[in-house]
Amino acid sequence: MVAKKEEVKDIYAEIAEAFAVEQEDLFAKSNVVGVASGHKITKGVDTGKPCVTVFVSQKLHPEELRMDDKIAPEIAGYKTDVIETGEIFAGPELTSDEEVSIKEELGIEVLKQRVRPVMGGFSVGHPRITAGTIATCVYRGSVPGIPGKYYILSNNHVLANSNNARIGDPILQPGSYDGGTIPKDIVARLSAYVPIRWKTPTSTPLNYVDAAIAEGPFHLLNREIYWIGYVKQVSRPSLGLLVEKTGRTTNFTTGKIIGLNATVDVNYGGGRVARFARQIITSRMSAPGDSGSLVCDTKEGAVGLLFAGSSRVTVLNNIVYVIRYLGIRLHP
Repeated sequence: MVAKKEEVKDIYAEIAEAFAVEQEDLFAKSNVVGVASGHKITKGVDTGKPCVTVFVSQKLHPEELRMDDKIAPEIAGYKTDVIETGEIFAGPELTSDEEVSIKEELGIEVLKQRVRPVMGGFSVGHPRITAGTIATCVYRGSVPGIPGKYYILSNNHVLANSNNARIGDPILQPGSYDGGTIPKDIVARLSAYVPIRWKTPTSTPLNYVDAAIAEGPFHLLNREIYWIGYVKQVSRPSLGLLVEKTGRTTNFTTGKIIGLNATVDVNYGGGRVARFARQIITSRMSAPGDSGSLVCDTKEGAVGLLFAGSSRVTVLNNIVYVIRYLGIRLHP
């Protein structure tokens, strides 16, 4: 049994290596927004057969495509599967009309309340953005030890305004869109973020995380994630894994991992697009305002940091990269 598990892991790694060679050609095709290691889906059913999954903003009939825009049936010997996702966006850009539409569609109430101490799942944000979500609260340092400093974890575009912030800027809970004001609702100050590198006409740098932390007083920060609990471990993502999150807009939701080792182009608005590598793709489990949510397995194991999505899928940073880039600890 162990040998079979190792064999499966090698297959997905090999698929990632295979599509990496073809990646630039794939993204040059019309409508392509991402590529990942996945399972072949036939008539809506997961066949369990490993493949190269190509994500497109709009799936067109082959006759509507130019020859250069068609996806080959195989890449490096692996079958391909084309999945329509719509455009993939990041950012907590919320509008009143959009929020009303989400409420009507899903029948939910947002987690925009002021909570003290703050906890994962609730509204948060830099004063110049609308609102995102607290992932959880974290710390730095070795174990055993006395951390001394404690932080809110969320996205760069939630806490650092997509690179347009200064270290020490105030962080509001709830976010400004949800009524947070200065100075009453300041709970932390921006401490560190991983800069997002944008695509340009001559360069396509790779990003791995959209992540930031903000330092706050220990008595105002709680590691609990509303409706999920406390992170107990870091879990390895796998295709078909059931995951869950609590977020500011869609509350508690579940999803299934449908793509590993994904490379995706993410639209941040204002003409800014960033390419992310080594991402995790799930079925849709989020909406605008959920950015920053921590996605866990059903055993309270952290899997990924939610930062982008579309009407059909949600995109996560692998939590291992978030931990590495920010030097944080999610659990003892």
